[in-house]
Amino acid sequence: MTDFVIAPPAQASVPVAGSDAAFPVRRIYCVGRNYSAHAREMGADPTREAPFFFCKPADAVVPVPPGEPVVLPYPAVTKDFHYEVELVVAIGQGGADIPVEVALAHIWGYTMGLDMTRRDLQTALK
Repeated sequence: MTDFVIAPPAQASVPVAGSDAAFPVRRIYCVGRNYSAHAREMGADPTREAPFFFCKPADAVVPVPPGEPVVLPYPAVTKDFHYEVELVVAIGQGGADIPVEVALAHIWGYTMGLDMTRRDLQTALK
């Protein structure tokens, strides 16, 4: 057993509806510029700029129990805090060069997520 000098973070996870189980979150892959109306809103031309992929840390997930209110303080140093509802796909089986015909067998399930972005800071950092 490894004796860590500081405690490692807990395993990020989300509860599985209708059970006492949890789904472990290892990686969060995101797709940007895949919705043309939003791409235009952000100043991109979806006919010229392809969607792109990026990652977020697993601990960016904040599970909210069903029926519970979300308390999210407005963050400091921003004046433009945006929300987007996202489709979340839970991948339950890895692979590489997966044929289209069997790709759905790798999906464990679906849920929805709420992506919060400090839009003014994001724009300034582009």
